[in-house]
Amino acid sequence: MQDDGARRPLKIGIAGGGTAGWMAAAALAKLTGCEVVLIESEAIGTVGVGEATIPQIRLFNRGLGIDEAEFLRATKGTFKLGIAFDGWRRDGESYMHAFGHVGRGAGLLPFHQLWLRGRELGVAKDLSAYALNDRAARAGKMQMAPGGGAADMPWAYHFDASLYAGFLRRFAEAHGAERIEGRIVSVERDGESGAIRALTLDAERRVEADFFLDCTGFRALLTDETTRDDFADWSHWLPCDRAVAVPSAAADEILPYTRATARAAGWQWRIPLQHRTGNGLVYCSEFLSEGEAETVLRAHLDGAPIGTANHLRFTTGMRTAPWQGNCLALGLAAGFLEPLESTSIHLIQSGIARFLAMLPRRDVPAAMAEEFNRQARFEWESIRDFLILHYAANGREGQPFWDRCRAMTLPDGLAARLALFRATGFVRREHDELFTEPGWIQVLIGQGVVPRATHPNADALAPHVLARMLNEMAGSIASLVDTMPTHVEFLREFCASPSTPRSAAMMETAR
Repeated sequence: MQDDGARRPLKIGIAGGGTAGWMAAAALAKLTGCEVVLIESEAIGTVGVGEATIPQIRLFNRGLGIDEAEFLRATKGTFKLGIAFDGWRRDGESYMHAFGHVGRGAGLLPFHQLWLRGRELGVAKDLSAYALNDRAARAGKMQMAPGGGAADMPWAYHFDASLYAGFLRRFAEAHGAERIEGRIVSVERDGESGAIRALTLDAERRVEADFFLDCTGFRALLTDETTRDDFADWSHWLPCDRAVAVPSAAADEILPYTRATARAAGWQWRIPLQHRTGNGLVYCSEFLSEGEAETVLRAHLDGAPIGTANHLRFTTGMRTAPWQGNCLALGLAAGFLEPLESTSIHLIQSGIARFLAMLPRRDVPAAMAEEFNRQARFEWESIRDFLILHYAANGREGQPFWDRCRAMTLPDGLAARLALFRATGFVRREHDELFTEPGWIQVLIGQGVVPRATHPNADALAPHVLARMLNEMAGSIASLVDTMPTHVEFLREFCASPSTPRSAAMMETAR
């Protein structure tokens, strides 16, 4: 039997605010009986972890009971249906990794096998014609599925990350989380076990807790000095090590997708918000200087720049053991994967969800941390391989950065995936990997990776039957998109201020 001391509520100390800290504080305060205290200093700036998300963020917000319209108003958010990759295969070409399904399969045969066969026969349209989110995004349209379902047209968001952190701070404090203003000057550890006893703050203050979350960004202040060599450096596969960001004036047409445009030594992001557009260039410093990178970015802004440029340096990789003893690293303290597929906030979210599922008591069994770290490594590595695919399968010949990416030796798992797909279009997805088969298919086909042969079962459909199926699918999607309101119209109605009632029809659609 456990004693009463072991059963008293766990006190969790969160070092650092920002998106990671306040997401953790909000979830712990709302969903557990833990005592939550967060330490941050307004004198220390935070690194934005990205303003673009993937659909899983909706699960986090919904789990906290956050009203979607209120959240979008507070964060100046917009809807996101996918990511357009411009110039990754070659200049002038574009494809989209759209959320949701692509086409419909036949029996056990996935849709992409039907499409590949139709492509051979000359009866298939571009793959994008069979993806509802792709067609809606390109047309600047948005709607929610009747009944509030997201199966047919899943969406994510673009939002101001600093406003989201502020929104969650208010939420967390309303649910009992305590915030302490202060700068962490040292970490007090048990001399025998190495567990963290307390954080010492400026002005000789001290904060004790049973468990700690390190949300201090790249500084990783709570990481034990003896374990700093556990960082897995993946820069030989993902060589970009710098970024520069410059926001610009909001566009007249707010499109519901993120744009990632290949440049000579990296790629540029464009993220439309209600009040401005987020822009940045991720690049490799071996091929581009800091000044040149800023010049390239400013030359490709859609609107007038706002403020000064923010320059960042990073090393792509992860801490192989983010949970050590009674401390868990989240966000940038755990590692960094460039925001090519908008996974930064998701990795915070999944780390929190995993921690909630394995929430410890005071004496943390080593097996619990080991299992958390095993699952984290699997998730990070699978996302890493998906990002590497974008670089390795490029067709930008004659540009040194891209030529090197195309020639690099791939991780064994990714090399095996590509070999399987190139054989007959088979897509391998293990366990609960983040990216689904439609995601892999859109990027593989979009980057120009085409199988040498199709699945033999695809030959069973008569050409005229296959042509009719493909035409009906594409026609149905095109007709549906035609009926949708524009993204701007939908956003204006859905996120109308409380004093401006939404139309009855829009409210019915949004339920």
